[in-house]
Amino acid sequence: MVVQTSSQPGNQTDSEVVIRPATAADADAIARVHVSSWRGAYAHVLPAEYLDSVDPAARAKKWTEILASGRRTTLVAEANERILGFASYGPSRDEDAEDGYLELYAIYLDVESWGRGVARQLMRTVLADVPDGVPMTLWVLEQNERARHFYRRHGFQTDGVERIDDIAGRPVTEVRYRRG
Repeated sequence: MVVQTSSQPGNQTDSEVVIRPATAADADAIARVHVSSWRGAYAHVLPAEYLDSVDPAARAKKWTEILASGRRTTLVAEANERILGFASYGPSRDEDAEDGYLELYAIYLDVESWGRGVARQLMRTVLADVPDGVPMTLWVLEQNERARHFYRRHGFQTDGVERIDDIAGRPVTEVRYRRG
C-alpha cells in the first residue's frame, strides 16, 4: 500500500509525502523520529534528563526487532527520501480486548513535520486498513492534549479506562481511546 499525498501550503518540502509499509532499512529513521517526537511532545511531562538519555541507537535496535517480527503493521510517511513520521498497529494488547480488536501502538512525527498534515494522512491510511465494525484502541498520556485532540478529530473517544505507568520514576496517567 502506497499513498501519495500533496504537500500542504507552506510545507518544508516541495515533494509529495508517500505513505508506505516500513522495511527493516527504516529502523534507524523510525528511531530518530520516535526519539525526536518524544522529546518534543513530553518535554512538559517528563524530566529533561530522562528525555536526553533516550538512546536512538537502542531504539533503532528495538525497531529492527519489531519490523523483523512481522507481528504488527508499521507505515512510514516519507518525502525527499526522508522519513517524516510513522504509525504502528496490530492486535490489541488490552486485557479486555476481544479477538480481532486492534490497537494503534504508536503514531509519531518528526517535530519539524508537526502541523503539516502528515499525521492526518498517516491516520487516514491506518483507519482505511481497519475493517468496518472492528474496534481500535490506543493509549495516550493524559497530559498530551495535542495528541488527545488529534485522536478525537479522527473519531476516537475516551472509554473510561486509565492506567498509571512509571516513566523515569514519575507516575503518569495514560488514557485509553476507542474507535468503532
